[in-house]
Amino acid sequence: MATNEDWKQRLNLPPKDARVRTEDVTNTKGNEFEDYFLKRELLMGIFEKGFEKPSPIQEESIPIALAGRDILARAKNGTGKTAAFCIPVVERVDPTRPVIQALLLVPTRELALQTAQVCKELSKYLSIEVMVTTGGTSLKDDIMRLYQTTHIVVATPGRVVDLASKGVARLNECRMLVMDEADKLLSPEFQPVVEQLIGYLPDDRQIMLYSATFPVTVKAFKEKFLRKPYIINLMEELTLKGVTQFYAFVEEKQKVHCLNTLFSKLRINQSIIFCNSVNRVELLAKKITELGYSCYYIHAKMLQSHRNRVFHDFRNGHCRNLVSSDLFTRGIDIQSVNVVINFDFPKNAETYLHRVGRSGRFGHLGLAVNLITYDDRINLFKIEQELGTEIKPIPAQIEEKLYCI
Repeated sequence: MATNEDWKQRLNLPPKDARVRTEDVTNTKGNEFEDYFLKRELLMGIFEKGFEKPSPIQEESIPIALAGRDILARAKNGTGKTAAFCIPVVERVDPTRPVIQALLLVPTRELALQTAQVCKELSKYLSIEVMVTTGGTSLKDDIMRLYQTTHIVVATPGRVVDLASKGVARLNECRMLVMDEADKLLSPEFQPVVEQLIGYLPDDRQIMLYSATFPVTVKAFKEKFLRKPYIINLMEELTLKGVTQFYAFVEEKQKVHCLNTLFSKLRINQSIIFCNSVNRVELLAKKITELGYSCYYIHAKMLQSHRNRVFHDFRNGHCRNLVSSDLFTRGIDIQSVNVVINFDFPKNAETYLHRVGRSGRFGHLGLAVNLITYDDRINLFKIEQELGTEIKPIPAQIEEKLYCI
């Protein structure tokens, strides 16, 4: 199996230390992981995973989470949010007690697998059992797994409520609830299930919410369920830091030609190309392959096993380009993605923010190119206004230092 360094070489990535990072990752207080009095075995997992020093969101979040406080944290995608809650969760779990002690809720299956992997790697030298449970997988297998010792459950809301209501997932001693991509988990699709789930937790629970955007729904939830939460907001002017954004004004029929030109001119480590519908994802992936470029595609209507394989292979650098629906915008952390292309321009600012946040991960530089038709022009202006950002016309040549260093 390829190591991190193997696939970084395969993708021609410069060594970690040589890559320019933006200040939303580098502007720290100078803390060290050792400052938090973590278990030695956890520190071994942290350093083996390649984490050197805490990022700003980790500096703000870890000590508060360790103290058992409720947290409402807002930070840009790709600044280390996952480790900001996984580290204190792993630290606070008691491996000698064979009960579920932490529940990490996420909105998508891919993010569940990725988060569980981070927990497993961090707790490599501790006897902590981590389980993933999501819709679209065998319920029977999950039931069998829960008869064995489980300390941390990473889940999508519907499946874990199902298991809790059957009395299989016993959450009466689960005192830590983390909600990652909390804005999505508190959308009308998920919120009733999340509130039902909280009913299974003990009264002295700790609830931690992490997200890049916090719509109004979060305020009502905070007032109902959180006790004097510690507010962390690292989003002042950091929304799209490190990502250079351009638009190309094109007719619909010119889009594929324009994409071909971009592929030939840009220095792409890996790219994600977004479409607004499942059909367009598959059609575009076929076109890109016909043009002679390596390309995968992913969307919500694919079999879960197929999605897992595509995600795993793309993450390991087996393919340079991925065509995706909005399924892939949330929390998916692939640091080698340095270019995002909106083949179809999104309808709202939140979707734009999450899509573009796939490049420029963990403080590195990234590039976003938007293919804009006449019908998109009002949306473009609206999104610029809402995010307080500028999307510039694409120049004839894009300097590599903007997204490659």
